[in-house]
Amino acid sequence: MPENQCTEWKESWRDEYLKWICGFANAKGGKLIVGKRDNGEVIGVEGLKKLLEDIPNKIQTHLGIICDVNIIEENDKELIEIDVKPYDIAISYQGKYHYRSGSTKQELKGKALNDFLLKKSGKTWDDVIETRATIDDIDPKAIEAFTNAAVISKRMPFIENETSIETILDNLMLKENGQLKRAAVLLFSKNPCKFFINAYVKIGRFGSTDDELLFQEVVEGNAFQIADKTLDMLDKKFLISPVSYEGLYRVEKWEYPYKAVREAIINAIVHRDYSGAPVQISVYDGKILIWNEGKLPEGLTIEDLKQKHSSRPFNPIIASVFFKGGLIEAWGRGTINIINECLNAGLPEPLFESEFGGISVKMFKFLTKKQLLEKGLNERQILAILFCEKNEYINNSTYQTICKTSGRTATRDLDYLTAIGMFEKIGDKKGTKYKLIR
Repeated sequence: MPENQCTEWKESWRDEYLKWICGFANAKGGKLIVGKRDNGEVIGVEGLKKLLEDIPNKIQTHLGIICDVNIIEENDKELIEIDVKPYDIAISYQGKYHYRSGSTKQELKGKALNDFLLKKSGKTWDDVIETRATIDDIDPKAIEAFTNAAVISKRMPFIENETSIETILDNLMLKENGQLKRAAVLLFSKNPCKFFINAYVKIGRFGSTDDELLFQEVVEGNAFQIADKTLDMLDKKFLISPVSYEGLYRVEKWEYPYKAVREAIINAIVHRDYSGAPVQISVYDGKILIWNEGKLPEGLTIEDLKQKHSSRPFNPIIASVFFKGGLIEAWGRGTINIINECLNAGLPEPLFESEFGGISVKMFKFLTKKQLLEKGLNERQILAILFCEKNEYINNSTYQTICKTSGRTATRDLDYLTAIGMFEKIGDKKGTKYKLIR
């Protein structure tokens, strides 16, 4: 068996290898083989009989667990196999916690250790009691607003006439042993930032580069308020609302589908890691980026977000309350709704990425042919832009082919599109390519 995530080879036994056994027990289990070099060469074990007695005792004494310790044969030599089962409780060695990740062993510290201990205890971050908070920190108006929303959504109609804040919090599983949980503070407190300093949303308007910050705003409040306040702030200060008329009626639309932006903001609020950085929204001329700290659940990939997937929220209690309040329509479909809203509006498919310790969604503008004509572009230039909506680059020869024009005209058109900021010129001479700036 080759050395892998579940197998570790050691030439001879050392007591420090109890750390590796600890790491296996805290992860998915595994086997530690004694008598084999890292290159796979089998050398056997000396003092086999004594080790068969000592190792199980040391494991039980120092780690408090029991492992099967067996003799195995390979290439006519005897080795020791220590078979470690995964444990539901956290295992420590000399007061430190180790974890097997990939083919390495890590000592867990800081946030990683806190997350590990929560997981082993069957808790999530939002399910932990916040000892500093009392019922006086809860905003009655926030409870009332939620109650009205829950009745309208028909997901908690029985609380329509309930006036006791304590009873409502109990029904939402936001209390334990008479104390408030972190979720209660984030959802309904008067000032969540008093307890969790980064429980806010930061919005920035950028120019042509990330270094060109034009202006910014901070949005604070409980989780429900932040969703509404952020949308309102985007509408009033950060996004352009194109005006059109349907008959005699004036119609204002968002640059991006309102429902898609709303869904992305709610996802960020519900799924973010509140022990990290605030939710960050970056607005550019051609795109909007919504980022929250955190990671996807184990076994879920970015590609899975593009199809129906299981719902395993980072903060399940917060997610449950948002669902009962009617803000989440169907768990596991939020990202699909974002994609569909953008596509139905004629925009490119949004881009989901795992970056900078978090998850981001980027929505791009799509300039229609009508909009491009209004910018004074000719049919050739529009055809080239629409080509680049589906292809990463265009070059001079491709421009000539799709526009049925000469090289000189292609050069003139491409230079003009670059000059007005539609295209970015990459490379030089015959290798020159042009990329659409969204």
